[in-house]
Amino acid sequence: MNIGDVCQILGQVAPLHLAQEWDNVGLLAGDEAADCASILLTIDLTPEVLDEAVRHKVALIMAYHPPLFKPISSLRAGSLETDSLVWRAIRAGIAIYSMHTALDAADGGTCDVLAKICGAVQLQPFEYVDDAKRKCKIVVFVPPDHADRVAEAMSAAGAGIIGQYTRCSFRIPGTGTFLGSQTSNPAIGKAGRYETVAEIRLEMVVPQEAIPAVVSAVRNSHPYEEPAFDIYPLQPRTVGGIGRIGILPEPVSVTALLADLKKKTPTTTPVIVGDFAAQIQRVLVLPGSAGRWPLKCAPGPTDCIVTGDIRHHDARMLERIGIHAVALGHWASERPVLEPLSKRLQDLLPDTKIHVSKEDRDPFRGDRV
Repeated sequence: MNIGDVCQILGQVAPLHLAQEWDNVGLLAGDEAADCASILLTIDLTPEVLDEAVRHKVALIMAYHPPLFKPISSLRAGSLETDSLVWRAIRAGIAIYSMHTALDAADGGTCDVLAKICGAVQLQPFEYVDDAKRKCKIVVFVPPDHADRVAEAMSAAGAGIIGQYTRCSFRIPGTGTFLGSQTSNPAIGKAGRYETVAEIRLEMVVPQEAIPAVVSAVRNSHPYEEPAFDIYPLQPRTVGGIGRIGILPEPVSVTALLADLKKKTPTTTPVIVGDFAAQIQRVLVLPGSAGRWPLKCAPGPTDCIVTGDIRHHDARMLERIGIHAVALGHWASERPVLEPLSKRLQDLLPDTKIHVSKEDRDPFRGDRV
């Protein structure tokens, strides 16, 4: 497989349209046509991780945090910023891809992994977003003996795809009427005469970008001089977005929840906001930095926010309104996703070697030093 093929698979696991609008996800550097026999997964691209990638001779680094985040004007080897690492990676022929908030929102991604570590069930996202795949429905009226021919032409042009199924259509028999002018050339009946004919109402879904090709296919395959058809926009399908809300099977104290998280995550510097002894029945999970996102979910006194880090003033606000929170550390709240992600990618890319970085480490050191 090449880099472009692998990027398509990565985009299936974490669809890029799920990322926050401020984020920078996808292929950040590299040649899509280059071969890709191995991938390294990491949360951060650091000098040590890049050295590891070179040792393993990987073709692509999936750096969860994008090393190119804001627009840059230069790539310098001696820079103190991460552009120097990107320069080194390019020089070594290693591509860089980032998932970041796309992976947070995706099914089985960062938020789901941390929520399940908490023991939460009945997971729901903080918000729902529109699927980027806009679709329409095209309805064509065609004589019965030409319906298969028109449907096949439409399918070949991109219509009729629903999930894992192709050539999907719905057909209803009916009656069509028309009166052609004296200069018309009707396929059925005569010019200047009112006609009543049997027709099939043929319906197929079509991606918005394929509409021109499908319409052209209708015109080229239809027996009528002027085929009748309608195009209806479909309401976008909603999919899960950022964050997860989950119910705990049994109430636990904030202290007990933190003790369990310390066993199951690489946290070394966890902190608690609120009452240590409070009984928690629901968790609001957002790895990394939660900010004020969880407040959109109307948290109550039996809820606990589980995140990476919390700003001082946000912590004071949570304290004032009586909301509990556990902050595991930014990196520690995100790192658990890499192992399950590795297994998923290995199933999808059986001929590609998937490495999980051993050099990727939390920059903050605590009681596990």
